[in-house]
Amino acid sequence: MIHAADVREWRNENVVDPKGRRIGMLEAVYVDTATDEPAMATVRTGLPTRQRLVFVPLDEAVLGPGYVRVPYVKGKVRKAPAIGTDDILPADQEETIFHYYDLEYRTGLQGERRLARR
Repeated sequence: MIHAADVREWRNENVVDPKGRRIGMLEAVYVDTATDEPAMATVRTGLPTRQRLVFVPLDEAVLGPGYVRVPYVKGKVRKAPAIGTDDILPADQEETIFHYYDLEYRTGLQGERRLARR
């Protein structure tokens, strides 16, 4: 698991799948608003003229020298819900990301968002 103190150190590092295949570059980390622990990352993928940010969970991520290894294969991550490189995550799309990875989604007690960008 990635600890909150490590987050800034790993931006712009390669994100790889379990076989070591490069998925893209870690762009930003989203924390769980209930725990303030890293929950999701956005990964910059695509061609230089058509890049987008795809979401991937960090719950079982492993940090290595110059990379972040996620437990999902490259093909699954590249097909994950995405936003544009200058966009923000709309609140109504959070649930879609969790369901894509077969993860439980719950809002806060007052209906607060589950993810916040750090």
